[in-house]
Amino acid sequence: MPPCSGAAGRWWLARIIDPVATYFVENFGCRATQADGAAIERQFLDRGMARAGSSGDAEIVVLNTCTVTASADQDVRSAIRRIHRQNPGTKILVTGCYAQRAPEELSALPGVNLVVGNSHKHAVAYYAVCLPGGGGFVPLAQLGAEQERNIVVGDIFAHTELLAAPVFEGEDAAEKTRPNLKVQDGCNNRCSFCIIPFVRGRSRSLPLDHVVREANDLVARGYREIVLSGINLGRWGRDLTPRTDFAAMLRAVLQHTEIEKLRISSVEPMDWTNGLIELVATSPRIAKHAHVPLQSGSDTVLRRMHRKYRPWHYADRVERIRHAMPDAAIGADVMAGFPGETDEEFEQTRALIERLPLTYLHVFTYSSRPGTPAADMTGQVPVQVARERNRVLRELAAAKKRDFMQSFVGRDLEALTLTHARDGYTEALTDNYLKLLVEGSIPANEILRVRIDGVSPEALVGHIGR
Repeated sequence: MPPCSGAAGRWWLARIIDPVATYFVENFGCRATQADGAAIERQFLDRGMARAGSSGDAEIVVLNTCTVTASADQDVRSAIRRIHRQNPGTKILVTGCYAQRAPEELSALPGVNLVVGNSHKHAVAYYAVCLPGGGGFVPLAQLGAEQERNIVVGDIFAHTELLAAPVFEGEDAAEKTRPNLKVQDGCNNRCSFCIIPFVRGRSRSLPLDHVVREANDLVARGYREIVLSGINLGRWGRDLTPRTDFAAMLRAVLQHTEIEKLRISSVEPMDWTNGLIELVATSPRIAKHAHVPLQSGSDTVLRRMHRKYRPWHYADRVERIRHAMPDAAIGADVMAGFPGETDEEFEQTRALIERLPLTYLHVFTYSSRPGTPAADMTGQVPVQVARERNRVLRELAAAKKRDFMQSFVGRDLEALTLTHARDGYTEALTDNYLKLLVEGSIPANEILRVRIDGVSPEALVGHIGR
């Protein structure tokens, strides 16, 4: 992107000369959003700006938003009010999924200088330094964006490419030891409750040579585990020419990089093919961890959700994963209170989860999203009923997780250290996605074999073999 013109350009030139020009990016939501935030940070750094320690210390604050639930929207609005109250002179730029979905709503909030949708997130830093109040505003019509009341939003479905999202070392050790590499964005599914396809567009894959290059760069920087992520990760490669698939990408990364551990984030049940299961099960360099979204264990609810599998299909995939990987972590997303969900349908979900060898759950209460078919469905479940169902599922998940953790007492597990010692223990993450406290002070980013001595309320406890 070119520098700003007019008075805004003079502001930008002054900031190049003045080393105190600062920015701060605050991320909300999923791994993909975190990866987008890393790419935004690279844009600012490439323009010679410095990262502030907090939003209160920055000249420009970027809020990189989520909009998957009403609660996510509220978190963003609260952050805008907080930042504007603490430092009224800070320029606030809102981007991400909420910005793509409801730009006018965000633009009207006090303190918001500019709203940039996902359609133009690749140029956030350019727009940020050309904010009104910086001396002027650059005409954006030639960029294919609408410019009205400080809004920069275009057609998200017009995007056919995915830009790499470089990962930066963050403030906490987990980010320094387990970088997140986004290799896929967007979604072609149309689940009736989900707004994400309308704010992120069609499924797009990072080309294989880019994936390998990014992975090798992370290896060169000393990372030992990489987390591969995407909005619909299992669809990676379907849009590329020639067409390929996710398992082929994993094999290529294993062949052409020296990364010691690959971890796969969420993959839809229909994309856990027999070939993918076999690859994950047999490669010592792929973490034994499968996150398989469920949403509901009721056939009728899944049909209303427009999900592409039935409960028996889901059960077959999970049982195949467990058979191939007896010690693997197997997690699921589950939604409580979808419109029309009856007591019987909820019980079908609860019973399926109880029966299956799942080891953890991410439980969500249904949140109506404007513009989705589910928002107009009859039979909206009362909030208190949905919350009670949420509680039941969380208690079931906690019991399953405790049993899973307890099964490893007296055994050895591989783990990556995350933080230096606190209270005599070092925090680590096992290959099969369990939090672990290792006795002693051990540097971060070490891969160890640890003997498990017991289970605390939140973590395994163990020691390195003596």
